[in-house]
Amino acid sequence: MNDGKSRLVAPIFLVTALTVAFAAAVSLGSVTVPVATILQVIRLLLEPGDSLSGELSRELRSAYAILYHIRFPRAVAALFAGGALALSGAVVQGLFRNPMAGPDILGISAGSSLGAVLAIVSGLAALHPLAVPGSAFVGALCAALFVYTIAAGRGGTQLLFVILAGLAVSSLLSGLVSAVLIFAEEHAVNQFIFWTMGGLEGRSWQTVLPPLPFIAVLSLLLMGVASPLNLLTLGDEQAHSLGVRVEALKVGILVGAAMLTAMAIALAGPIAFVGLMVPHLVRLLTGPDHRTLLPYSLAAGGIFLLLSDLVGRMAFRPFEIRTGIITAVIGGPYFIFLILRYQRRGSV
Repeated sequence: MNDGKSRLVAPIFLVTALTVAFAAAVSLGSVTVPVATILQVIRLLLEPGDSLSGELSRELRSAYAILYHIRFPRAVAALFAGGALALSGAVVQGLFRNPMAGPDILGISAGSSLGAVLAIVSGLAALHPLAVPGSAFVGALCAALFVYTIAAGRGGTQLLFVILAGLAVSSLLSGLVSAVLIFAEEHAVNQFIFWTMGGLEGRSWQTVLPPLPFIAVLSLLLMGVASPLNLLTLGDEQAHSLGVRVEALKVGILVGAAMLTAMAIALAGPIAFVGLMVPHLVRLLTGPDHRTLLPYSLAAGGIFLLLSDLVGRMAFRPFEIRTGIITAVIGGPYFIFLILRYQRRGSV
């Protein structure tokens, strides 16, 4: 009975928390928009035709402009990017059977940085608002495929070799980034450094909408491997004896997590520690069953990034702290805590 109640309470709590976090993200800022006004704006957006052609108050028109053009795109970007990063972290941790694993082991961050710096230095960034996120996505995906190509052997994908290849490729690509920056102009260097901090300011529907369908489809596909991932925790041989195509599952998870993380980086820039911290915290609450861990991590990641972005906007007004800095300040100490905790236990 209690177990049934907990299964019902947890989704209700997550949906409520997600609604509150989203409402707070679009309501609070340099100009506070009341919830009643937000609902009015949503109603206007849902009405067919040109809803602004009628007689509207000046306050409502102002709120419409703020919400539609600034806060809604930013909140949607935080929601999808946070969920994507947390879900990627959850499946990678399940695959490696290690709570300190994350998508970064695939060289994704270094690849996205190389793609972004090339777009900025070459001048592509000035030609189209999607140039930097698109280049970051291509760089991240190419890095992940490079890591997989190195790690894959005749006997299948050895996860230890994936980690080693990820470290090697990340080091190589970071060196290339540094080499490019040596010959870059000062304004390009400053723009790249600003991008590496990770943030959601300046998001528009033009940059937010293209990645959303891909994130949604990849998230559904990764959540579909929850049951095989549960069996994989028993060990490769045991999972194979139970009908799991182990090698295909490993490749699918690595490729899916890489693509999903690359999409999140294209949407929000390199946001640190979400893929590590959120799934670990959710696992403490839900247990190791990936059938609940994966969807709950998806929702919790969105909530976490929404609140992190809100803290960055509100904590030191009128100054704004980039979202990546907030997640790093929270995630760094948490990662140290994890290291010390598993050192005491004598295992990882």
